[in-house]
Amino acid sequence: MNLPPVILASGSPRRAELLRKFVRHFETLPAGAIESQPEHLSPAEACMLNAYRKARLVAKKFPDSLVIGADTEVCLGGRAFGKPADRLEAARMLAELEGREHQVITGVCLVHLRRHQQRTFRETTRVKFKSLGADEITEYLDQIDPLDKAGAYAIQEHGEMIVEKVTGSYSNVVGLPVERLKSELKKFSR
Repeated sequence: MNLPPVILASGSPRRAELLRKFVRHFETLPAGAIESQPEHLSPAEACMLNAYRKARLVAKKFPDSLVIGADTEVCLGGRAFGKPADRLEAARMLAELEGREHQVITGVCLVHLRRHQQRTFRETTRVKFKSLGADEITEYLDQIDPLDKAGAYAIQEHGEMIVEKVTGSYSNVVGLPVERLKSELKKFSR
């Protein structure tokens, strides 16, 4: 792909690692946008809105670049599980998810201001957790830092301890749906 300069509007090392697999050169620049979950929006709509805000904030400073913004939420029954405030909240989240299937939704926004191009989409993956007890949850939390992760878990970090099944894009659960993103980026090639 012959892309314009690319900026990933994120400080996530996981997203950067995924993007690096198919975009050779790009910069990372966290947008600093405050993520929100307005009550009148579904979790999927909120993810797309947050991705849009992140991408637009960075694109305003770099109008000649293609900016990628993303936001990921873990959802169960229409309820979004954001990033936990502390380890106790992380344990509560995992206890609610254990033994159940939930959705991981990532909203992605691609913006090139100078060309007046913008594309926003979302990807949804279903994840089923194993049945876990308090000891297994504690053991898992001892292995990772859950505080910067939606739903208090990272599938790529000891996910085998908690995840029974993934239906859909694995990379989406990590934080960036690479299969769909590759397809969308082609629309921005020079």
